[in-house]
Formats: sequence, structure tokens, C-alpha cells
Amino acid sequence: MKLIELYTDGACSGNPGSGGFGVILKYGGHIKEIYEGYRLTTNNRMELLAAIKGLEALKEPCKVDLYSDSKYLTDAILKGWLTSWQAKGWRKADKSRVLNIDLWERLLPLLDTHEVTFHWVKGHDGHAENERCDELARQGSANPTFDDEGYSENL
Repeated sequence: MKLIELYTDGACSGNPGSGGFGVILKYGGHIKEIYEGYRLTTNNRMELLAAIKGLEALKEPCKVDLYSDSKYLTDAILKGWLTSWQAKGWRKADKSRVLNIDLWERLLPLLDTHEVTFHWVKGHDGHAENERCDELARQGSANPTFDDEGYSENL
């Protein structure tokens, strides 16, 4: 399996507001950047969508080191929250409904396809790829071209 480095970030101008995500994929000497902007969304949705879009860009099963500054994303995986939420019918420990179910359900099969190791990085701390992903996400947020169809389901 190819070993891919995947860097992700999401941004939102207002929360909710216009948002975007940025992705950097690295394999060998190759680098691919992806970003998109959405008219009305949330920061957490953009953080999740960044990981999803990065993994969806892979054309075959890969080993992936995924780097994100989103505790929402990384803790959900590393602390087992996602597994627990799913087992409880998308309910949290306090029995409230999990937000962004549509995106979590989109992420799950990608985690089955690829061997993904999640890494949390501190945002805005000089990490070159994280800083670049933030620039891409803000660029997308400033020029939104898509509607986040799943956003209204989370109100």
C-alpha cells in the first residue's frame, strides 16, 4: 500500500457562515492541493469534509497519516466517540443527537477502505502544511461556490 500524508483544515466566517476546507496530499515527491467553499455551513462540518474529500481523492486503498488541528475530528476517532455514537444510534452519552451524521456516515466507509492513522496538530502554531491548509480553507470560505446540502439537517 502507498503511504500518503494527508493534511486537512476547515474554516468558517461566522459559525454558521460561509466556510471552506483545504487539503494537502503528499506521496513521494508529489503534492496535490484541494479546496472548496460553501455558502452556509459550520466549522466542524468543514473540518470533517476536509478529511472526507482528502480520502475520497485517493484512487486505491492506501495507508494514510492524516493530520488535523480539529479536536472534534481527531478525538471522535482516537477516543472512540464515533464508534460509541454509531452503536448508540447516533446519540451521545447525554442522549442528545450527534451533529453532522451525514458526514460521519460518509467518513466511515473511507476508514474501512484506507488504513488511516489520525494525528492532532496544534493549529496556527507554525506547522507549514497546517498553515497552508488554513490558507486554502480561508480562500474557499471567501469564495463559496457550493451549497452544503447536509447543513440544514443539523439545525
